[in-house]
Amino acid sequence: MQLILHMPHSASYIPKLTINERTNYSPCILDFYVLHIFYTTLPNFLFSLNMMKQNKSNRVAVRSKLTAVSSRPVNPGTIHSFTGLDHAMALHSVHVIFYYKEKLFSYFDLDPFRVCLSETLSLYPPVTGRIVRREVDGEWEVKCNDAGVRVVKATVATTLDEWLATADGAEERLLTAWYDMPHGDSSSWSPYRIQINEFEGGGVAIGLSCSHMQADPTCVTLLIKSWAETHRREPVVHPPSFDDLSNSPLTRGLNIHNTNTKSSRAYYEAKSMAAQTSLILKKMGTATFKFSNEVIKQSLLEIHQTCSVATPFDLLAALFWTRIARLKHPKSKSKHSLSICVDFRKKLLLSYGYYGNALHFSLLSLPDVEEKEDFRDVAEAVHYHVSSQGEGEFWSALDWFESRKEEGGQFGAPFRMYGPELTCMSMEHMVDFPGITGNKLLMNTAVFDKENRPVHVSYHVGNVEGEGLIMVMPALEGGLARMVTVTLPEEELEQLCQDEAISSFSSLNPIMVLSGTRRA
Repeated sequence: MQLILHMPHSASYIPKLTINERTNYSPCILDFYVLHIFYTTLPNFLFSLNMMKQNKSNRVAVRSKLTAVSSRPVNPGTIHSFTGLDHAMALHSVHVIFYYKEKLFSYFDLDPFRVCLSETLSLYPPVTGRIVRREVDGEWEVKCNDAGVRVVKATVATTLDEWLATADGAEERLLTAWYDMPHGDSSSWSPYRIQINEFEGGGVAIGLSCSHMQADPTCVTLLIKSWAETHRREPVVHPPSFDDLSNSPLTRGLNIHNTNTKSSRAYYEAKSMAAQTSLILKKMGTATFKFSNEVIKQSLLEIHQTCSVATPFDLLAALFWTRIARLKHPKSKSKHSLSICVDFRKKLLLSYGYYGNALHFSLLSLPDVEEKEDFRDVAEAVHYHVSSQGEGEFWSALDWFESRKEEGGQFGAPFRMYGPELTCMSMEHMVDFPGITGNKLLMNTAVFDKENRPVHVSYHVGNVEGEGLIMVMPALEGGLARMVTVTLPEEELEQLCQDEAISSFSSLNPIMVLSGTRRA
């Protein structure tokens, strides 16, 4: 999978600053930005030319880079500590891309759009910090030193509509600037990166990437949402909360930790042990399917005789699991198992702005799942597996992660949380997110201008290995409409995209976006 590194200006793209009647900045601010642009572009001139040659065939061309810092300095000595769960997620990264039909800004380097970003970053000290080793025990932590967030600007040589219709998952990743955390000194490595992509005709895509050790998809979505609210000069509805998980209302005076819940602990123990066995690396591909409100509504009515309380997630998880299982090797034992990932903020009464990872993985196994022509029973099994998980199950898992400290105080090595078995992530919690009026979806509230809502939002997880990943999320259409983003070995993905059971689902074809219809 090809990823873009952050790349600066080449000489031909060093911006020329002009002052006209629309410029609202004082001469001292302009001087600051001129110096900033000069010193961040000139030393990297040859590197930029070389990288632009390598990406000559791409429709995405990087034009400049800069560093955005918070508008208010962080208190000296501020540190953000990771939980055991955060540490375990370190091998993965999170990538979220918001697409907008209209242009959001005139010139980002001098635009209020960037000023609002700096104001937003003041609420998020770990975002502008750097991950370093703690001197006491060598454990990772974030030194909140306001070193800034890398921001890349790029142009896309096509329209937004054409891009959504023809780009594939690998090409879409070019809209995000990222490279994994280095093994050595990480003090200069930015754990967050933003890429602003301008399409022909005025469309814009904002790609935000971060280390999964820092945050989960909900955190990243809330960061973009907070930026949009700041731009509109409205209060930030869900500011970040950096409370310790142990301060959850469920633990204050209630002490309901259930360390005897063995299923979670045993599963995570087995998953960490499986990471010691090398997997056969396969080239992965990604495709996204959209199912309308009517399609999901009709399909739920059809399976309600078997499971009257089935949700869109239950339905789609069962559909894709049964179809993907048929693509696996006949002797594969893992195809009978599905790792289900859910968000536990609501279950544990955490602040919805909780900063960090609030994800729980559990294993559902069904024999002969690939032979089921009618997936109603599978949907019922998925529903009862997810709904039966209580607070004790989540706390048991969190306790297990915290107990993984080795001699000297360091947590055990991170492992593949998304894999080796097929994983299915539920993002149903984004549908009725508290504090959002009008029953709006969480991702649909990232509105920088009142008339310019996102037209599409993509979510990806980096370094997925093994059997693959299914992400079921709300579609911006609202109601019961859903999107399913599938990451599989390329050969299997190609077969899945041609699967008759999915293409004829509810007698209405799902819409496929970002699935690679473009041919070189």
